[in-house]
Amino acid sequence: MTVTPIWQWSAVETAEAIRSGRASAEDVVGAHVERLHSANPALNAVVVDLSEQAMVAARAADRAQASGAEFGPLHGVPVTIKINIDVTGQANSNGVVGLKDVIAPGDSPVVSNLKGAGAIILGMTNTPEFSMRWFTDNPLHGATLSPWDRAFTCGGSSGGAGASVAAGIGAIAHGNDIGGSLRWPASCNGVSTIKSTQGRIPAFNPSATVERPLMAQFMSTQGPLAREVADVRLGLEVMSRRDPRDPWWVPAPLIGAPQPSPIKVVVAPIPEDMEPDAEVMSLIDRAAGYLSDAGYAVERRPIPDLWAAWRLWCDLISTEIATLQMAQFRELGSAPFHQALSGMLDIANILDGEGYMRAIAQRTRLIREWLAFLEDWPIILAPVSIQPTPRINTDLAGKAALRRLFLNDFRFISAINVLGLPSAVTPVGFAAGLPVGTQLIASRYREDLCLDAAAAIEARVGIMARTLWAREADGGFS
Repeated sequence: MTVTPIWQWSAVETAEAIRSGRASAEDVVGAHVERLHSANPALNAVVVDLSEQAMVAARAADRAQASGAEFGPLHGVPVTIKINIDVTGQANSNGVVGLKDVIAPGDSPVVSNLKGAGAIILGMTNTPEFSMRWFTDNPLHGATLSPWDRAFTCGGSSGGAGASVAAGIGAIAHGNDIGGSLRWPASCNGVSTIKSTQGRIPAFNPSATVERPLMAQFMSTQGPLAREVADVRLGLEVMSRRDPRDPWWVPAPLIGAPQPSPIKVVVAPIPEDMEPDAEVMSLIDRAAGYLSDAGYAVERRPIPDLWAAWRLWCDLISTEIATLQMAQFRELGSAPFHQALSGMLDIANILDGEGYMRAIAQRTRLIREWLAFLEDWPIILAPVSIQPTPRINTDLAGKAALRRLFLNDFRFISAINVLGLPSAVTPVGFAAGLPVGTQLIASRYREDLCLDAAAAIEARVGIMARTLWAREADGGFS
């Protein structure tokens, strides 16, 4: 009988095994430390190795359990944290050389919540500089490579998180998303995630000397990446616990009111000015079929104005960068970072004071339109990208390539950030030999609907990481 290695267990299975005594926290963390040290050199996904501290914490967790102490739902479960939030005593470098000595004086809310639930931090994962690119590379830690093919991107900005959890390093990975930074790496690496509603998961960095710009606060969310949808759900439950340091946190229930059956799903049409890949679109059609087979009522019809939402996202985030953040970016950013950033700023309309206020007002109207649509059609099925996973650092291949990424390939992900809506991503298959994920968008605080639909697709597709591990066993990372 084949025995599944501990590092391949789901987070749910891992927590149950420790709780029941089938495995100790030390066994589990030790297995993940071994996996970290064997798999990570080929990927460079985990760039801060906390193995020694993790083993100490694992032994302490076992002693606490033996004493009869109460413990949380992730007791002894190894996780990773992205290097752009605070972990006490570690650098919050955000991939920037000039920030490598910014040591966190305390834990961010997500880290506090994970630790409070018993999770053990195995290491910290890579991100591009300032977490501002869709490709994970920086002069401080170097590039993170895809576990599927080193010539292609692992995504960004939570690329280290996506690559590590796909490879079996940690059971849940933390990431965050202001323009697709959870959902794009999930798609690239063949794992699942949830971009939660703004206000669902508390956020704050004790190391921060100034507050983030207003719309950056409203468009950025924290979240889990995992190999299985059930693990994403568990990670969301833990991460979303209250923290008084975030004034935008909302005590919304994780399970909403039942929807009339069958639940209606709209397959989002591709705007005429966009150029989709046929193989990617066939996978979106396949996901629609899986949902239909699972009992959803699936239709194709127009959705609210995607272009207006994307344009608003681009203009608002670019205006805040140009007004409040550019001095630091100029001082500390590398040449590749500025090349990528200039692509977005070239596309954007940099707004004056009146324009910025009008844009914020326009955001309210757009959200209202989307919420009204989602009252009648509770789930929107959409692509993450309408093209297959690109090669590494495609955003540095010139202005035309960068413009195509922004305007064509990724319109369906960044637009959702300005609306503050939840969106799950789960794998649906392969295009050009690489994983492709699909998005499931729902109304505010209905992450449960997103994840239920994602689970229905996963039930047909299976756990994609197992395919990756089988390929590795046959010949290692490509």
